[in-house]
Amino acid sequence: MQEEKIEETKSSWIKTKPEELEKMIIEMAKEGKTPSQIGITLRDKHGIPKAKILGKKITQVLKERKISFNDDKKQTDNQVEKLKVHISKNKHDYPATRSLTKNLWVLYHLNKKA
Repeated sequence: MQEEKIEETKSSWIKTKPEELEKMIIEMAKEGKTPSQIGITLRDKHGIPKAKILGKKITQVLKERKISFNDDKKQTDNQVEKLKVHISKNKHDYPATRSLTKNLWVLYHLNKKA
């Protein structure tokens, strides 16, 4: 069998150019949005289903421009640390304990993925 190469091409209904998309991504990153929040904004407000359709992933654009961003792993780490401090002060806060368990589960799966 011959391997078919599937190239991601720009769909005819997307009016945004790759340069414009990069500018939007950089502006949103400077506002403090995470790559996942940027992707959701592009989908909901600008009608771009995936930024990758126009060439690169959002994280690739940010890394090329040397813009720092918090990925999901960093955010979850920060939340786990805050919850641990909170639970040490409030031992009977059971909803917080459950939240910590959920965040540790997410962190485990993020580490497993990488």
